[in-house]
Amino acid sequence: MRTLTSIEELDFAAAIPATVVVQKTSDHVLLEETLAGDEDAFAELVRRYRNQITSYIYRMTNDYDGAVDLAQETFLRVYRAAGRYQTTHAFSTYIYRIATNLAISELRKRKRRRLVSLTGLLSSDDGQEARDFDAPDDRPLQDVSLVDSEKRAVVKRAISTLPHKYRAPLVLRDVEGKSYDEIASILCTSEGTVKSRINRARNFLRDKMRNYIQVVPS
Repeated sequence: MRTLTSIEELDFAAAIPATVVVQKTSDHVLLEETLAGDEDAFAELVRRYRNQITSYIYRMTNDYDGAVDLAQETFLRVYRAAGRYQTTHAFSTYIYRIATNLAISELRKRKRRRLVSLTGLLSSDDGQEARDFDAPDDRPLQDVSLVDSEKRAVVKRAISTLPHKYRAPLVLRDVEGKSYDEIASILCTSEGTVKSRINRARNFLRDKMRNYIQVVPS
């Protein structure tokens, strides 16, 4: 199998609407065919998972362009490590685990960059306070006529404030619709831990959304 450095030739960047497709070939077989040098097989894997992986990473990082890049890196890692794939796990679990690790790594990098920025830029050269970051806005939302899109924006912003250990299981469960046991496999932890973290994440979001809920007519 030749070394793959880019999957742009597989039309990765072109987003397509999700459609219901009868998959005649299993993911495992497609990966075996990829190992045998069939790049069309790998292209099929990309077509099956690119939209959901990109969407998942976007939900984790809140950065679409970055999500596209990380999704591409996810598929490149799948390709390069195809020979080490264990068929004892579902392929979807395997690829989501890689995507999760990449997303969490990006979140950690952002946190480090933010800490450096805060340390160096809390005050500017002219003595005025620098404003290079957005502080959380805990003020009540006043507009009782907020449309659904605005509510979704509030939820997305609240999710983005979650620590990654709570964010990942919440998004996997409530957005991606994964089962508890699959999430446990993706995150390499126990189902009990998954359920506990999801419960904490939901409670956190409920608290963050309380002001919004209070101003919405019943």
